[in-house]
Amino acid sequence: MLYERQHGFKPGYSCESQVFTVCQDVADYLDEGVGIDVIIIYFSKTFDLVPNDRLIMKLSASGVDARVAVWVREFFVGCIQKVGVGEQPSKEVKLISGVPQGSVLGPLIFVVYVNNIWRNIDWSTRIFADDCIIYRYITNKNDVEKLQKVLDTLGELAVENGMKINPGKSTAIRFTRARVKNPLSYSPGDQKIPEASSYKYLRIILLSYLDLVVRVNYLRQKAWKAFHFIMPLLQKRN
Repeated sequence: MLYERQHGFKPGYSCESQVFTVCQDVADYLDEGVGIDVIIIYFSKTFDLVPNDRLIMKLSASGVDARVAVWVREFFVGCIQKVGVGEQPSKEVKLISGVPQGSVLGPLIFVVYVNNIWRNIDWSTRIFADDCIIYRYITNKNDVEKLQKVLDTLGELAVENGMKINPGKSTAIRFTRARVKNPLSYSPGDQKIPEASSYKYLRIILLSYLDLVVRVNYLRQKAWKAFHFIMPLLQKRN
C-alpha cells in the first residue's frame, strides 16, 4: 500500500537504506560521466500541519479495514492539549491538526497521509517520512527544466495537502566531477533554494564530488571528543 520509494517506518527500510540508495544512484551517474542535480526538500512543521479531517478521509480511502479507520479517528479526533508553568495550567485547546509525535502510531499514520503525494511525482524521488530528495541527471538545459517542473509539481501537491516547502531550509547540490559548474537556480516559488557543496543528510555528509574524506574527518573528530570525555572517568576508577 505504501509508496515503494518511501523508506520511513517500513519493514526492511531505514535511514541507511535511504542514504545508500541515493548515494548509489549518484555514484552510478558520476561513473558514467554524467552530473546530477539533487534537491533536498525541507517541509515546514510537517507533523503539526496535517488536517485531522483530511487524514481520516485519506485513511478510509486507502483500503484499510473500516474498523481500523474508526479506531484511528477516535485516537486523533477530539484530542485536547494544555501546558503549564509551575503549578499554573493553561486553558484546554482542541486540536484540529497535527500527528501526535512520540507515539508508535503517529509516524505510520503520517506516512499514509503523504503517500499519494509521491505517487504523482516521477521516478526521481526518495523519501524517509517527510525527508524528501528529488534528483535528475543533467546533460543539458532541458534536464534542468524537467527537474524544476518536478519541484513545481511537488510544491503544488504539498499545498493541496496542507504542507509547505521551506525554500530557505532546503538545499540544492550538483554532483559532478567537472571543474567548472554553472550556478543552480531552483525554486518552488519566488524564493530560490540555496546551493551548497555539501550537506549533512540523515547523519551522512554528502559532498558534491562524493568524496569520503570530509566524512572520515568528521567521524574522527567525534571519536576524539568521546575519547577525551571518557578518559578522565576511566582514570578516576583506576
